[in-house]
Amino acid sequence: MTKGWLPPAEYYATLPKQISSGGVILRDAVGRVLLVEANYGSETWEIPGGGLDEGESPWAAALREIKEEVGLDVLPGRLLVVDWVPPQPDGRPALENHVFDGGVLNEDQIASLRLADPELKRWKFCTRAESTGMLQPHLARRVAVCLDVVRTDRTVYLENGFDPLARNDA
Repeated sequence: MTKGWLPPAEYYATLPKQISSGGVILRDAVGRVLLVEANYGSETWEIPGGGLDEGESPWAAALREIKEEVGLDVLPGRLLVVDWVPPQPDGRPALENHVFDGGVLNEDQIASLRLADPELKRWKFCTRAESTGMLQPHLARRVAVCLDVVRTDRTVYLENGFDPLARNDA
């Protein structure tokens, strides 16, 4: 059964909802990734980033979140990964995460890192192996892919941290 023609506002109200975010991979000179620990949850580590404000682009959100969370004026570079995470049974809608290359921070930038967001407890540079143990599994997979593609000219699409084209069970 078709809904028939609806005025734009009514039609848009029928479309699925999802949350979008902009995040960034910031590294030090030896290739460790910057993680931040949130005050909510139990030892919730993440990359700098967050949800889009109304009308904001993913790149603009990443730029804003770098400044808000760790106090840096760093322009996000190219898009590394788009990761779609399915809706959850608790009612959370699907997430579409955009992760940009934040580059390699120099010693002065690292020395100026400060938690500018009261939602955060601390920050830490971590190896790939350390980050795998600290992050939620889907985010650990996303970060690992980002660390791989940052050395290439590719952008990768993921679903819940997995490349759907590389999965054997898809």
